[in-house]
Amino acid sequence: MAVMEIKNISTFYGNIQALHDISISVEEGEIVTLIGANGAGKTTTLMSICGITPVRSGEIYLDGKNITKISPHKIVEMGVSQVPEGRRIFPQLTVAENLDMGAFLRNDKDGIKQDMEEVFFLFPRLAERRNQAGGTLSGGEQQMLAISRALMARPRILLLDEPSLGLAPLIVQHIFEIIKKINEERKTTIFLVEQNANMALKIAHKGYVLQNGSIKITDTAENLLSNEEVRKAYLGL
Repeated sequence: MAVMEIKNISTFYGNIQALHDISISVEEGEIVTLIGANGAGKTTTLMSICGITPVRSGEIYLDGKNITKISPHKIVEMGVSQVPEGRRIFPQLTVAENLDMGAFLRNDKDGIKQDMEEVFFLFPRLAERRNQAGGTLSGGEQQMLAISRALMARPRILLLDEPSLGLAPLIVQHIFEIIKKINEERKTTIFLVEQNANMALKIAHKGYVLQNGSIKITDTAENLLSNEEVRKAYLGL
């Protein structure tokens, strides 16, 4: 069953068309990745899903419900959590306070406390820094915090925007291992937008290649890794 379906959406910034009639399907329990160069429209796709950048035409469905015209906070209430590009944690708040912000729509105190301990188990480094201001963390630690904050909402689908951006290779490897763990152990459906195509395709089940706002190739992640066109354009091979 598709948790999320994007059907023929087109999105504009003023008179400039950023997305051209794109369609994407994310099945329950999958990691689906959207890869492409800078400026291809990857972040615009996420902003369209979240209702931040309204679509001009087409429809977006979550669990079969049309969410195309729904306000962003309602979309969050329905189970969509985004980890934005650049992390955007609250730098003045502590790690624990940032996590509390992720659960702002919830009122089950025991459940929130349990989930916070789960993310501390997932990211032991955050547990060590729970009372430290978010702005004093390293880039990798801030990315861990951004992911954890999104998980605190107990999402049906987790949207990740360029989680490898600006991080050292070893940290990137660790972050992607955690993303795979979240999918496998927490059964969280993940839609991953990523410029590092090699890393994304290695953990994904299915992939879409976005070029100039249009979907050019759709296939299993395994097939995309061996696709000659993809290898030359995105894998540097």
